[in-house]
Amino acid sequence: MLPSLEAAALPADAIEVGRIANAWGIKGWFKVLPHSAQPEALFSSKRWFLQPPGGGAGTFRLAIREAKEHSDCVVATSDDVPDRNAAEALRGARVFVPRSSFPTAGTDEYYWIDLIGLNVVNREGLALGTVRELLSAGPQTTLVLDAEQDGAAIERLIPFVSAFVDNVDLAGRTITVDWQPDY
Repeated sequence: MLPSLEAAALPADAIEVGRIANAWGIKGWFKVLPHSAQPEALFSSKRWFLQPPGGGAGTFRLAIREAKEHSDCVVATSDDVPDRNAAEALRGARVFVPRSSFPTAGTDEYYWIDLIGLNVVNREGLALGTVRELLSAGPQTTLVLDAEQDGAAIERLIPFVSAFVDNVDLAGRTITVDWQPDY
């Protein structure tokens, strides 16, 4: 990491949102490969937290002057990164932002990170499992659940679309679906 970067503690609500790929141009801009197809969190936060690639030691705060979409990535600049050499020194760094700095989701919109760990029940109140991850499968997203059936661990997939999802209760940590265990 750059010696000009300030060492910082990773916020308790930090979420990894991307990785710095390389320098972009000669004036200190750098490319970020976002983990999301909609990288709004990179635009809404003006302070990013970087960790070296490969689990290296230390967390550093980077004040972002500007970030914008460019092709299939995000490009950004900071006063702490004055030139191409400094931008190249960031290559591979993992980018974290505080969850509290994410833009507010719209009605019936959810951040994937908020859905992971929620319990899923059907309309009859039968527990179907816990959300382990979400898959983007073309036009729809699919909930991947860790579940148990007849004493064995199984994986259950449920499309995350309004036809099957009745309610998402983030406060109650529950998703109610129109789904049966034998689907």
